[in-house]
Amino acid sequence: MALQITNNYGIIEISGNIVGENTRSLKQHFEQLLSKSDQIILSVDHVNKIDASGVQVLTTLYRNAMKLNKIFCIIGKENKNIQNAFGKVNYILRSDFV
Repeated sequence: MALQITNNYGIIEISGNIVGENTRSLKQHFEQLLSKSDQIILSVDHVNKIDASGVQVLTTLYRNAMKLNKIFCIIGKENKNIQNAFGKVNYILRSDFV
């Protein structure tokens, strides 16, 4: 399944697979968003598959946002595919966002 990114009332939703072949473009897309915004809320509830390179990219984006004092929330802790892939770094995943 191709990767799809949509903006749903300020929440950026990713659907599809976050795998090696699309992580580079995903990283570039979110780096541009971070340069223009102080807050990004990312939902990975509809991600079917994520590999190690996908976890690495999301973790890197999260850490870079923190260094820049920007908010980068990743919603999707209930998605078992995501939860299992993140393992020890699952602390960056949130269950919700208010």
